[in-house]
Amino acid sequence: MSGAFAAEMRAGRAVALVALAGASLAACATPGGPAPVAVTRPLAARPSSPPRTAQQPAPHGPLRGTMKPYQVNGVWYAPREQPDYDETGYASWYGEAFHNRRTANGEVFDMDAPSAAHRTLPLPSLVDVTNLETGRTVRLRVNDRGPFVAGRILDLSRQAAVELGVLQKGLARVRVRYVGPADLARPQDGLRYAQAAAPPPAPVAAPPPRRPAVRIQAAAFADRANAERAAQRLAMEGQATVEPLDRGDQTLWRVVVACDGDDALARVAAAGFPDAHLVQP
Repeated sequence: MSGAFAAEMRAGRAVALVALAGASLAACATPGGPAPVAVTRPLAARPSSPPRTAQQPAPHGPLRGTMKPYQVNGVWYAPREQPDYDETGYASWYGEAFHNRRTANGEVFDMDAPSAAHRTLPLPSLVDVTNLETGRTVRLRVNDRGPFVAGRILDLSRQAAVELGVLQKGLARVRVRYVGPADLARPQDGLRYAQAAAPPPAPVAAPPPRRPAVRIQAAAFADRANAERAAQRLAMEGQATVEPLDRGDQTLWRVVVACDGDDALARVAAAGFPDAHLVQP
């Protein structure tokens, strides 16, 4: 067999082997069988992230616990600094059901102390609340979250409701103005809150001073120092003064008491001046 013929035979056998291998692989698949299906594993469910707002800091930034967004009844709230907060709406009040329970910032709720709850103002903070029906204003410590009822902007403690005149009605239209941050409460300080700032009482005109009915000379002294001491002793009886009394060659110092009452002379005499007598104005 020539060399050329042998090479052709070897090439032919190689082609036949390749074709046989292909036929064997094709025979492994069942004609008309189901197509291969990719199997995947479901990912573990993860809680949805709260919506981001322009005011909300990035997750990796510093964020106080009471300033983190939170969810109530499917609604997200984003607490934030609001230095210009000035809103008008309705306020309700809460009391016994929450008495002695912890507020949102860890303080103990005392229904007999004036305080308030707000959804997004910093905790704790101070607000001025005005009852628009009566004009009465109180300053309150905001230390809790709420109210979570549509149409209401503030929840008052029972005492705050009393101070504002809301207790009986249960609901009142109010104006809420942010004052600023409140001091943080420490455990050793106990409950801290803002006292109700009632409007100052109307000035009461002072009664006109009564005109002294009589002038009484209690005594006369050659030494002015003695006269001054006597005047001090008589200060409780009326207006005591020391007056010079010219005797020509000598100046005496007399103590005169201006006082009223039918028993004025008797009172001066009983104070240790038995020679007291009435003098002309």
